[in-house]
Amino acid sequence: MTLAPCTALAGTNIALVKYWGKRGGTLNLPAAGSLSLTLRELDTRTTVRFGGAPEASRSAAARDRVVLNGQEADEKTRRRVGAFLDLVRARARLDEPAEVVTENSVPTAAGLASSASGFAALALAASRAAGLSLPPDELSALARQGSGSAARSIFGGFVEMRPGVKEDGSDAHAIPLLSEDAWPLRMVVAVTSEGPKAIGSTEAMQRTAATSPYYRGWIDSVDGDLRDARAAIAERDLPRLGAVAERSALRMHACALAADPAILYWSAATMAAMHTVRDLRARGIAAFFTIDAGPHVKVLCEAAQASVVASALAATPGVLRIIVASPGPGARVAPEVVG
Repeated sequence: MTLAPCTALAGTNIALVKYWGKRGGTLNLPAAGSLSLTLRELDTRTTVRFGGAPEASRSAAARDRVVLNGQEADEKTRRRVGAFLDLVRARARLDEPAEVVTENSVPTAAGLASSASGFAALALAASRAAGLSLPPDELSALARQGSGSAARSIFGGFVEMRPGVKEDGSDAHAIPLLSEDAWPLRMVVAVTSEGPKAIGSTEAMQRTAATSPYYRGWIDSVDGDLRDARAAIAERDLPRLGAVAERSALRMHACALAADPAILYWSAATMAAMHTVRDLRARGIAAFFTIDAGPHVKVLCEAAQASVVASALAATPGVLRIIVASPGPGARVAPEVVG
């Protein structure tokens, strides 16, 4: 069988109701739901090509080649990608190695959700390159096995992740709530450091679940936040949505901070940016922060006020640069390879 390569694009997403905790097993199943906004300007472009019979003594995954931003990926990344490709190979009944070439506009492992866009793009490109055409819910569930947040990047705009209850994970996938062009919002990102964060999200989640006395309370709080966020989105109520986003972020970080040893992602610049956002609100500007597993601060605001918010954050001590992002589409095959 001749297999054509496929190139896919996927935007990162920023969770407004946070994903922080898993329910065990090997399928990367979330312990609770989450809700996010997919972004246009921060994305991943990935090309996958299957081909060449593997050597008898080596698995296909052992011969996969992974290139990230023009450089051969390190062994940890190659193994993680290879394990994900094995899921696709098993589903497509393939036994061929793959070449994966990825260009990422999202800084890797820095707390800007690079794994979300990365595995969403990989899920779509790899499945299509393997001859599969999965419906969106199945593609989302597949992406989840690479990165929990990647399940949401399959869809554009506002997206909710359903944690599911089935042991096989078939009902643990994302669903779209509101398209990217339905509400003119912006996410202004205050980048407060360069380089990877000290502890990865997976390790941090595991430590939090195992040792934080606040973990059960955190999980129990999520359903209420999801209800409030859904209602706010339906009514286009930014202050209500912003209030949910801030409390979800603060509760997540409080839970992680109470782990043993404590997990602290914030820096002085993180705190300063949070105070900047509060000062903006005191001046009547509807701006609301959220913070993922990293030191950067993301601020949700109306499109008309994005320049004011960006200027205030740029002037905040310790903020290195600003990215203004808009709601974006879900994962899609690159137009130039269609047809």
